Amino acid sequence: MPVETHELSCDVLVAGGGPAGVPCAIAAARSGASVVLCQDRSVLGGNASSEVRMHIVGANGTGSFDRGEALRTEAREGGIIEEIRLEAAVRNPQRSPSMFDLILYEKCRAEPNLTLLLNTTVTGVETEPGNDRRVTHALAQRQSTEDQFRIEAQVFVDCTGDGRLGVEAGAPLMRGRESCEAFGESLAGDSADAFQLGSTILVMARKHPQPMPFAAPAWVRTFTTDDLRLRLYATPGEEEPTHEYGYWWAEWGGTLDTIKANETIRDELLAISLGVWNHIKNGPPGTPADADPFEAACWALDWIGFLPGKRESRRFIGQHILTQDDVEKSRTFRDAIAYGGWSLDLHPPEGVDVPDQPPCQQHDVPHLYDIPLRCCVSRDIENLMFAGRNISATHVAFSSTRVMATCAVVGQGVGTAAAMAATRGIKPCELVTQDDIMEAITQRLLDDDAFLIGRIDRRCRDLATAARVTASSAQPGAEADQILSGQTRSVHGQRGVPAGRSYPGLHRWMSDPAAGLPAWIKLDWECPTRVQEIQLIFDTGLHRHLTLSHHDGYTSQMVWGRPQPETVRDYLIEGLKGQDWVPLVAVAANYQRRRRHEIDADQCFRAIRITVTQTNGLDHARICGISVR
Repeated sequence: MPVETHELSCDVLVAGGGPAGVPCAIAAARSGASVVLCQDRSVLGGNASSEVRMHIVGANGTGSFDRGEALRTEAREGGIIEEIRLEAAVRNPQRSPSMFDLILYEKCRAEPNLTLLLNTTVTGVETEPGNDRRVTHALAQRQSTEDQFRIEAQVFVDCTGDGRLGVEAGAPLMRGRESCEAFGESLAGDSADAFQLGSTILVMARKHPQPMPFAAPAWVRTFTTDDLRLRLYATPGEEEPTHEYGYWWAEWGGTLDTIKANETIRDELLAISLGVWNHIKNGPPGTPADADPFEAACWALDWIGFLPGKRESRRFIGQHILTQDDVEKSRTFRDAIAYGGWSLDLHPPEGVDVPDQPPCQQHDVPHLYDIPLRCCVSRDIENLMFAGRNISATHVAFSSTRVMATCAVVGQGVGTAAAMAATRGIKPCELVTQDDIMEAITQRLLDDDAFLIGRIDRRCRDLATAARVTASSAQPGAEADQILSGQTRSVHGQRGVPAGRSYPGLHRWMSDPAAGLPAWIKLDWECPTRVQEIQLIFDTGLHRHLTLSHHDGYTSQMVWGRPQPETVRDYLIEGLKGQDWVPLVAVAANYQRRRRHEIDADQCFRAIRITVTQTNGLDHARICGISVR
């Protein structure tokens, strides 16, 4: 049967369904754009999927670079990636990789404006006749069904990691490591080269009640104790030597072309990962047959990755190139759409081939920092955008922005901007030149619970700002009117936001524990007011780690398998009509941070009251923000 060609049309085409692509597509769809998301694999999630199984980390750091303090430094990413993490924490207590795939799939399927094409690879583009600066169509193939697609769009977003869409469009790009002189970066080398961060294949193991032998294939690598002295035996942060999950440091391939040599890299990574496992199970060379130096006799491999977790390949050149200085100084960008905070995390490209070098050198990033939209808009292709590990950044700056939670918030920012451009008929390359559009993008992101450093939700359409806010009780500094501060987290603490850009305070209402529950907060208007929508932002403990991880030690630092204890569980929303309180919304078993409720548009109220009857653990109610429209 011949290959069938399908003509599709949308506002925004997103290529790549990883940690950047999924939030990008969802954000664009929720912003009113019609979206097609092409993912070349059968599952979503990229390096976080069941095919690779790396945990999603971000601005709150890890190990010696942890960034988090309750009610002071809440660095964990909000918005769509927080929604996904909270969903996984409650619905995936068993920490199943495939269950995480399903959650991502469900999130995409739930959006009526989003068409998901799995197993579909973007292979080419068409440009406007006589204008190779504007892409008109993406060409994609799905080999599993012998179909190909010609997809027309207003805006094209490359979230593929390797940058396939952008390369086909002829977008300028960078690869390798720049010299220290190129961008004035102290962490860069004296001369430029083509080397990149390497890749890793992860493995998982399970303990059994009886000894489980392991016979290593003849082609695995042999490692001595000395070879691994800076790796297996090191204990950075929470990642102490363990058998159930490993090993991020089993890295290799950075001296090769991480795209063209990916099959060679996979084969060598299998030899490396299984060689490390052989070292653990059977001991270093010379270990007696009956010895068990790592107490691994009853452990057996349960899963071996065959898809390398790739750290680096192409980086596009955008309207701005993010640098070490931008990151370390937390430079202010008026077009910021996201933020980062992971360390400048440089790895030797040779990986395990250089046993005398540590597997990474992490340089502290003092504060959270801006990521501007200009890093996500192509310099030369007027309607091409990008999000993920291919954004416009030097190798050094990229070593911080590349982590998946940061990719996710960039993806949400880009998806929101892409939808704004497409639905308003604006070229993406012109977005940053229009202050009113940038302000609209900013306010939409803030409304969707994204955090932007130093930016306050102005809520120009928010009826809550015209109300008198009172509560049944409150703690000092957490009075009822804090829900109108325009910021829904605290970031003024150590290693949070720079002092000149922070708004100190709790930025939430917290009821008095002595008064107990139920507790209520009320918005009163002078005249009856038509209410169509009420949005609540709850506290979800953004100072803590929260991510699906297969590492037991890391997971032990989280609240996993249940809702976050700070979060309101059961609540009632009522409207005051005349002298009577009318029930509008009743919610039980909530675990999400952001809840939006539509109200019958024909009703007017003198007041709205939210009564919290139970939380998921705390003895008092917390609400970080209330919006009324």
